[in-house]
Amino acid sequence: MNYFIELVVSGLAVGAIYGLVAMGFAVIYKATGIVNFAQGEMGMLSAYTTWALATTLGTGSVWTVLLAVVIGALLGLICERLIMRPMLGEPVLSVVLVTVGLAVVLRSVVTIIWGASPHKFEVAGADDIVRMGDIGLRVSQLGVLGALLLAVAGFWYFLGHSRFGVAMRAVAADEKTARLMGVSTARVQAVAWASASGLAGLAGALFAVIYGLTPTVFELGLKAFPATVLGGFDSVLGSGVSGLIIGVFENLVGGYLSSTLKDVAGFTLILVVLMVRPFGLFGEKRIERV
Repeated sequence: MNYFIELVVSGLAVGAIYGLVAMGFAVIYKATGIVNFAQGEMGMLSAYTTWALATTLGTGSVWTVLLAVVIGALLGLICERLIMRPMLGEPVLSVVLVTVGLAVVLRSVVTIIWGASPHKFEVAGADDIVRMGDIGLRVSQLGVLGALLLAVAGFWYFLGHSRFGVAMRAVAADEKTARLMGVSTARVQAVAWASASGLAGLAGALFAVIYGLTPTVFELGLKAFPATVLGGFDSVLGSGVSGLIIGVFENLVGGYLSSTLKDVAGFTLILVVLMVRPFGLFGEKRIERV
C-alpha cells in the first residue's frame, strides 16, 4: 500500500509540472486558435536563464520562482511581437509550422550558450524532506503542487471575473465579432503568449530544481501535450487538472507494468478517453450546423 501511495504522490508532483505547461497550451489555443509547439522549449530557455541569473545573484526560493515567471513572460512577449504578430491573418497551418521552427531555434540557442552538460539547480531548502506519515516529500515537490493550485485559482479568477479575461473569452468564441465590439486581438494574443510562456518558465524552473537542468527539459512540452488534449484545448483549468491525472497514470504504469511503457502511457490514456469524449474531459462540446 505504501508503494502505491508513493507512486501517486510522486506522480502528483510531476503531474503538477505537466499541468502548468498544459495550461499554457490551452491559454494560447483559447486566445488564438493555434497550438504552440515551442511551449516546452520556451520553458527550457526560461529555466536556463533563471538558473544563470539565480546562480549569479544568489536569489532565494521565492525570488527564483518569480524570476522564472517574469523571464518566461518576457520571452513570450518577444516571440509574439517579433515572430507571431506578423503571422496574424495567415493560415493556421503556417502559424503552427512557425512554432515548430521556433522550437528548433530555441533548442539550438540553449545548446550553443550553455552546452549539453547537466547542471544542478540549487535552491535553498528545496531538497529538505517533509514527512507525511511513512511518505517523504521534498519541499520542491510540495512547492510545485502549490504553484499549480495558485495558477488554477488565478486563471479561474482572471478568465471568469476580469474584463480582460472576458475579452479573451470573447476572442476565442468569435474573433470577428470581438473586433467589432472594440476588443484588440493583438493585445489579447500578446497577453496569451506572455501568460503561457510565464507558466512554461515556472514549470521549467521547478522541474530543473527537482530533477536537474539538462537540454531535455524541452520534452516537458511533449509530456504535457496529452494533458491539454485530455482536459480539452478550450479548457485552461481542465488542462491543469488533467496534468495531475497524466502524472499519476504514468507513474502507476511505470511502477506496476514497465518503465518503458511510461513514456507512452499518457498518449494511450488520451486515445481511450477521446473515443468516449472527443472534446476532452472538461472541454465544451461544440455543435456545428451545416
